[in-house]
Order: sequence, then structure tokens, then C-alpha cells
Amino acid sequence: MTETGPDSTQTDETDDGEVTTPEAESDATEADTETFSREYVEGLRRENAKYRSQAKGSEELRHQLHDALVRLDGRLADPTDLAYADEHLDDITAAITDLIERKPHLARKPSGDVGQGNRGTGESANLLGILRQFT
Repeated sequence: MTETGPDSTQTDETDDGEVTTPEAESDATEADTETFSREYVEGLRRENAKYRSQAKGSEELRHQLHDALVRLDGRLADPTDLAYADEHLDDITAAITDLIERKPHLARKPSGDVGQGNRGTGESANLLGILRQFT
């Protein structure tokens, strides 16, 4: 049990050991830091700007490729329904299949003539007319 009364012993928490001053620490950090010339830093900045512009161009090309692949697949009514993601470029068919399973209303509606249904009235067969074509 600890004593908290007036008879408790007090300990001195100050350390009489080595004392460091802020001036001594700042001298050490100045000696450790390395500065680069202005020309070198400007060269690094130009190089970085070049890489950023190349990355921006490749990002635009990846978006165009994504849009073209979605249009080429043809299973979506509106190809812009599938938002761009880097992983889609690896397997676009799986991404489109997943989207259609989650949201079937986005799928393209089949249209055109599939050879079924009412085709109107047909002509009656005229065998005599067919024979006359061959002679």
C-alpha cells in the first residue's frame, strides 16, 4: 500500500545526468542534412513533370480501351453503364457478366429478325411457273 499522507517520502524526479540543449541538437541536424543544388532540383522536377504527363496520357488510353472493349462485347445496352476499373482490362467479359447478373435491366435487348413469328401471307406455290423458269 502506498502512503499519501504528510509522512510519505518524496523522491526527486529530476535527472542530474547529461543535459542537451536545443542549440546542440540543431547543430547536429544541420551537419546531417544534405542540400542539393538548384539546377539538380529543377532537373528532378522537369523529369517528374514528364512522367506525370506520360501517366496522364496512358490513363486516357486505358479509359478508351475499356470503352472500346465494352462496346465490342455488345451485351450492354449502354456501354457507359460499366464504370472504368483497372481490373476490368484483365477480364472484361467477367466484369460485364457480373454487372448483368447484378442488374439485368442493363443488358441489351435482342432485336432484329430471328426467323420466327408471323411473316404475313406467302405466295402459293406455282409448279408450272417453276418449270417454265428452267426451260
